[in-house]
Amino acid sequence: MRSNLMSSNGSAGFRSIPSATGRIARLACARLREQDKDVKTVLSKSGLRPEEITDPTVRLEVHSQIKLLELAAEELRDDLLGFHLASSFDLREIGLVYYVMASSEHLADAFRNAERYSRINTDGARLGFKLDGTANIAIDYVNVDRGSDRHQIEFWLVALMRICRQLTGSRIAARRLKVRHARAGSPAAFNAFFGTEVEFDADTDVIMLPALAASMPIVGHDPHLNNLLRQYAEEALAHRPGLRGSNHSRVEGIIPQLLPHGRVELSEVARQLGMSSRTLSRKLRDEGVTFAEILDRLRSALAQRYLSDRELPVTQIAWLLGYQEVSSFTHAFKRWTGTTPREFRLSNCVPARGAPIALEAREKADDERQGDN
Repeated sequence: MRSNLMSSNGSAGFRSIPSATGRIARLACARLREQDKDVKTVLSKSGLRPEEITDPTVRLEVHSQIKLLELAAEELRDDLLGFHLASSFDLREIGLVYYVMASSEHLADAFRNAERYSRINTDGARLGFKLDGTANIAIDYVNVDRGSDRHQIEFWLVALMRICRQLTGSRIAARRLKVRHARAGSPAAFNAFFGTEVEFDADTDVIMLPALAASMPIVGHDPHLNNLLRQYAEEALAHRPGLRGSNHSRVEGIIPQLLPHGRVELSEVARQLGMSSRTLSRKLRDEGVTFAEILDRLRSALAQRYLSDRELPVTQIAWLLGYQEVSSFTHAFKRWTGTTPREFRLSNCVPARGAPIALEAREKADDERQGDN
């Protein structure tokens, strides 16, 4: 797999190369040794040295780990290597992040903690947790070419599902499982493990659990220990060298400024970043995302944030998001959340003191007019 630096001129430096603790790569090397395979050759082809593998304190470049897993799978003739490695290792080997999760109160708390602290283990991927009809555990690659990976992402998805079950002491099954890369059919082993048919060649990497799973209690909940471990995790996070902002994050920073003016086009964002539209599209593709996906996700997140402010009428929110018509915003919001802006506001927001009754009436009338169209 290629290393994806943040800029093509080389000024990003070493800190722009995502790294990980390398536990997955070391598990793969152990499997190679168990079957008397040529570990040195696999390491050499993946750009790693034997001393990096034998020293567990050395972090590995994520692209090298992905390359090693692909080579190891070929050497072992195991097309499900990531799945098999994740199915049998001791989850405690994940380290501090696992123990923070295991001492949390509920499964949602565990994954919100993981969302914050997962960069301790890898800065090549971002873990996200969201309640949206289902409890969604998503993985987004950061500065890493998602298109060339299969085994690492499959390892993480299996490990995350095992964590859900071990922390809650239940055999919880996924409602849906979406995976970005393609496979010729859905392997029976995957379907049996996750409890659902895996959707490969999807637009995201996400485990969708029943919404009630979020409130399931953690068997080993210990509030005192959790507070202590989160302090350690904060210290560990503070000592992680920061990556330069990704093109993904730079685009996210520009879009909200352009939305109200209706100029949210790839060409305009690329111009402000000092590059061509083609170059920006390629850089975003290397980070595993498209401009349209960023725009859509950001609009959805901003819409929900704006709706939490009861002082903002839906008409103004639509303008802030770059929609000329409220009806266009309403249709987009229903696609994102399955509900209208007014319904979302009523179910998710506590009315402010002296709630603007005229505002609510105006929004209800807007909804009714849109329903007639």
